[in-house]
This record gives sequence, C-alpha cells and structure tokens, in this order.
Amino acid sequence: MTRFYPLASLSCPRCLAITWFMSRTKNPTEQSGIEIAEPLRRAIGERYLTYALSTIMNRALPDARDGLKPVHRRILYAMRELKLSSSGGFRKSAKISGDVMGNYHPHGDAAIYDAMARLAQDFNVRYPLVDGQGNFGNIDGDNPAASRYTEARMTAAAEALLEGLSENAVDFRENYDGTLTEPVVLPASFPNLLANGSSGIAVGMATNIPPHNIEELCNACLHLIKAPNARDETLLEHVPGPDFPTGGVIVEPRENILEAYRTGRGSFRLRSKWEVEDLGRGQWQIVVTEIPYQVQKSRLIEKLAELIQLKKLPILADVRDESADDIRLVLEPRSKNVVPEVLMNTLFRMSDLEVRFSLNMNVLIDGLTPRVCSMKEVLRAFLDHRRDVLGRRSQHRLEKIDHRLEVLEGYLVAFLNLDRVIEIIRYEDEPKTVMMAEFELSDVQAEAILNMRLRSLRKLEELELKRELDNLLLEREGLVELLASEDLQWQKIAEQLRETRKKFGRDYEGGARRTQFAEAGEVEDVPLEAMIEREPITVVCSNMGWIRAMSGHIDLTRELKFKDGDGPRFIFHAETTDRLLVFGSNGRFYTVSAANLPGGRGMGEPLRLMVDLPNEAEIVALFIHKPGRKLLLASTAGDGFVVCEDDVVAQTRSGKQVLNVRGETRAALCKPVEGDSIACVGENRKVLIFPVAELPEMARGKGVRLQKYKDGGLQDATTFNLADGLSWKDPAGRTRCETELTEWMGKRASAGRMAPRGFPRDNRFT
Repeated sequence: MTRFYPLASLSCPRCLAITWFMSRTKNPTEQSGIEIAEPLRRAIGERYLTYALSTIMNRALPDARDGLKPVHRRILYAMRELKLSSSGGFRKSAKISGDVMGNYHPHGDAAIYDAMARLAQDFNVRYPLVDGQGNFGNIDGDNPAASRYTEARMTAAAEALLEGLSENAVDFRENYDGTLTEPVVLPASFPNLLANGSSGIAVGMATNIPPHNIEELCNACLHLIKAPNARDETLLEHVPGPDFPTGGVIVEPRENILEAYRTGRGSFRLRSKWEVEDLGRGQWQIVVTEIPYQVQKSRLIEKLAELIQLKKLPILADVRDESADDIRLVLEPRSKNVVPEVLMNTLFRMSDLEVRFSLNMNVLIDGLTPRVCSMKEVLRAFLDHRRDVLGRRSQHRLEKIDHRLEVLEGYLVAFLNLDRVIEIIRYEDEPKTVMMAEFELSDVQAEAILNMRLRSLRKLEELELKRELDNLLLEREGLVELLASEDLQWQKIAEQLRETRKKFGRDYEGGARRTQFAEAGEVEDVPLEAMIEREPITVVCSNMGWIRAMSGHIDLTRELKFKDGDGPRFIFHAETTDRLLVFGSNGRFYTVSAANLPGGRGMGEPLRLMVDLPNEAEIVALFIHKPGRKLLLASTAGDGFVVCEDDVVAQTRSGKQVLNVRGETRAALCKPVEGDSIACVGENRKVLIFPVAELPEMARGKGVRLQKYKDGGLQDATTFNLADGLSWKDPAGRTRCETELTEWMGKRASAGRMAPRGFPRDNRFT
C-alpha cells in the first residue's frame, strides 16, 4: 500500500524533504507486514502541525525569559565555549559559525553568520551582543563581508545573559546528535526580549517587538517586585515607549502607547530627527540627524531624489548625503520663503522620514506556549525566570559549600592528629582505610587528606582553614534563609536588577535614551505658493490648444512662432505660483499649475496631455485663478448662473463638472463678474440688459434662462457697472460707450431689442 504525505507546498524544499523522509519511514506495524489505512485529512493535519510547531518553537518566536531564538542562543553559547569574552581576543567569524553549525545548529552556515552579524549591528540591535571587528554591514543596507574576513567576540551585555550558566542556573539538553549538551534557556540578567526586541514570521503567527531602554525596564521590574498587581498606566511611567538604536522621535499619543502595551498589539509613529541650519543671508537648509528604525539610508535618499525628479515635491530642491560615522542628510528647499515645518510635514507624509512600527508581542511562555502578551506579562515572565535562576544558583552554591565544609572538617581532624596521620601514611599499606576507621572520616575527607601538600602542614594554614570554615558556615546560613524565604529572594533579585541598571544604565556607552517623544500636530495641506519660487512668466496658448510659458513678462503684442495653420488664442502675464483655470465647452473646469507648464523655447505641449479634456471639447476660457472672485457661466442655449471661483478648482486631471450641458448645447462663455449689470447678445443681434442680482449663485447646475430666443442661441455676454455705461469696439477699432441703455433694459429671460448702431458685426462685446 502506497502512502503519500503531502505538505503545505510541493515547491518548498523543506516540505519536499520532510515528505521524502516520511515516505521512507515505516512504523513497527508496517515492518511486521500489517498495513493500516490512514485518512488523508488526518495524515496531512498531523504532519503539517508537527512542522508548524517546529517552526514556531525552534525558529521564529523568541523565548519570553531570555528574549532569544535558538540560533542566537546557540551562537552565544558557542562563543562562550570558545572563551571569547568581552575583554579577550577576537576569533574568525567562520570559526564561530562553523562551531555553531557543527555542534548545535544543523542549518546553513550563511544563515548562522547572518544571524550573528545582525547581533553585532548597532543600528539594528539596541544592545549588541556580538562585538564585531571588520565589515558587519551598515545602515545603507550593504551586506557584511564574508565570514572569513571578519572577527567577533562577545560583549558585556552577552556575558550578562550567560552569567550563572556554570552554576546549574538552567536546564541543559542534548544537542541534535547527542554528543554534547546545550542550554534550554539562558539565565539572562536583564529582560533582553524588550531590551533588544525581536521579529519573526512563523506558521500562522508572527512577532514584532521594538527595542527598549534597559534602565527603564529595570525600573519597571523593580516596581513590579514592590507591587505585583501594578497597573499598566504605572508601568508606562517607567517605560514611556520604545528606545530605538537609531534614535528618532515618537509622535504616537500616550493613550495609544498604553493600549498597545496593555494588549500586546499596536503601532508607533516614528519620525526622523531634524534641525534647521542657518547659512546666512536668509538662506537655510534642513539637516536630518536621525532616521527611523530599520529604514535603509540609501533607499530613503533614492525615494527623496525620485520625488524631486518626478516633481511630486516642488518645495524640495535637492538632497545630499553628508554622513560619516553619524547621520547627516541635507535637504535644500526650493526657496528661502518655504516654512521648514511645512517642508518636513510634507516629507513625513510622502517618504520614509516617518514610518509606523508595528507591535505584536507574540512570544513563547516558558519556552512552550506561544501567546500575545502585554508588557506586564512579559516582565512577569522574566522575573519568574530570574527567581528560578536564583534558586538554582543558590542551591548549587549550597551544595558546593557543603562539599567544601566536609573537606575542611577533615583537614582540621588531620591538623589535630597530625603526628598520627603522618605515621599512618608512612607505615600503613592502606592508609585511607585506616584513617577512615580511626578518625571516622568520610571517603571524601580521607582522599582530601592524602592529597594534601606538605607545605599545607604549617600552623598558619590551620588558622586560614578555620577562618574559611567560619565564613562558609555564615554563607551557608544565609543561603538556607534565602531559599526558605520568598521575600528574601525578591530582595536579592531587586539587588541584582539595581546592579544591572547601574552597569548598563545611562553611564554605559550608548545606555542613555536615544528616542525622544513629541506631539505630531496637524499636518496641513501645503499651499502652492509656499512650494514654488515666484517668477514672472507669460502664458501662451494657441488656437489648437498648444500651451507654453515664456520666461518673464514679454510684450503681449510681440509676434510669436506657432505651428503651421495655428495662431495665438490666449496670451497673458502670470507668475509660477499661479494656478490656471481651463474651462471647456463640455462645462468642466480643469486646474493647471503654472509652474508645470513647458518652457517657451519650443512650441509647447498640447493642453489635452496635461488634463483629460476630450477631443470633441474646445477650450472656452483660460485665465489665472483668483480666490473669492465670481464668475459668469453661460451655455449656447442661453442658460447660466454665477459661481464662486473657489468652487470650480479641480484636484484631479479629470476636472470638475460645473455647468451641465446636454445634446448639442455647449458651454459658451466664462467671464469674471465685474459690475452690477449683465448684457447679453444673441445670434439674432438682440441685446438684453438686466441686474446681476437676478442670476442665482450656484456651485453646479444648468442655470436659469438669461435671454429668450426664437431662433439661434446666446452669442456673448458681459458684466459692467450700469452707471459707467456699456462699452464695445466698433468695426473701425474705436471704443464706443453707450450710457443711455433704457431701451435695452428688461427682465431676465426676455427677448431684448436690436443692438445699438455701431455694434460689432460678430456680436461680441470684446
């Protein structure tokens, strides 16, 4: 009977290897010739569950007690076995990773070396556990040199994690081939899980824990010892938030941080640290001195350069990397009129100068049970582990003292009967047996006397033995009291934590808090005027819709070059900070930044490439946007209304529909309201004048009837002050003003009267 053992993915080499191994393995029943059918569902479930648990416990999730994964724990233990202390010499990284792979961790040497290299990177690990010599990578994202080129040893923090390992502080287990033993967990003098953080992806779960400050963690632990039922709010006073190795500024509200630590899930907003550097004469630049955690500096600079190249951030002119051992990114503004806070708020929103670091405190409790824990639960797991370590070390020391006391008592017996002991050693064939019988000595005591050196028989040595005996008895009494009293145990743990705090606190190199706190504030939209340097330009748009911007304010009557069959349509003076409004015959408004117009050396570019103006739609009006101004809109059917110019500004290329038109009707005009009266003229040359107040002000719609027509439609309209009269240009080009307008005045939507004598034949007011 053939049995198959499918796993999660046949494309995974690990799954294929496990499948092959299980297919080659037979249980005792199969070996005896008896075949048992197994449901496929159960076979898959059992085997995949075994794989998942192996990944969760032995690879991805850290232990809450020492904060390490198996590979990190084995690296530190192998370095201890190689005697690579923080004050000793260095050894080749290839030797270390080779020993780890051969003795404890049967995986690839590249994976082991990568894990060891990360423990040496001070920009990734808050308190590095490996002291590296050579190229171990940098914050730009460059990989470490090969293991044959680098050397390493432990740091003082790593030694603190291993302290007490030789005193039976933790359990040991056999390595993968049963030839050696390795610790199940490290004693850990400080809460390394929170101090250095951790991240990993298992099967169906993941973890992501930021680093914190050891001094603050020790303060929280001391408070938990005094008040085991301490509230999360109180712990937050001792540990206000993460302390990242790259510094930065946390702008997350306090209530969000409290909720994240209480539930074990949340996130933190982390910003770069920056300052304004005065260059004199009103010039300045921004210098970024700290970037967010796990952000590669090279990729950050590439992103900023991309924003500049694509003109997504006109407010920024240039970015330079002047970093040496420290971080120094120089940001040059486009203009000295830019507000630094505006520039940085925009960069925070558009780049990795601000990131959100997720918190998922999923850890192994007692090395067995994966669970999402709060900060209080993680600190409690560490303290319980420290109490267990204290008890085991005390018991181990007590056993050593008892053994030494037994030997000392034998020595004292020998000194009291020195002559007889010498005589027995000299003349007896079996002196050990005779001494044990005559002086009632134990085997250990007799063996110690026989191994005693002759120089130890002096009188002074006897006094030293008595003094040592008294000291050991006093120490033993203290250990017995310690093991019998829970209060004394917690006092001892608190004393050890204070020593750790003093050793790795603010006086320790890099021990002071690096990450600061601040309020984010509201990030407002950056005004266009603040992003662009103000320069004069002349906007030129042809009949065919080709637009360009000439430098400076040129003579508007100057002859310009256009494509064959094309000519000028719109030409006016503007500035680079202006926004241009385009009104199409489809009734939509489009917004174009004057700073984005093509230069005036060529023929420009089609306006339809900048906005989504349909091919069948024509450009009715092109003008500079002036906030607060009123516009008169009208269609060829003679319908229209007044609209506030602020309501027609479009935010996208597709524009904003304002004047609704249907069928053959098209938008006919868009003119600013400059007066108290409106004059309309139709294709039938009839003119109607009525007050502007009779037109409604709307944000969008078809509008109301301006003038009534039997045939044709609206030709033109304008606004003016009735007291000043109505002006137009006669066929000879002379300006004519008519002040007696009673004949053409009427109610809105009436037919009107024939135009005055001398009115232009094209029925246009201008």
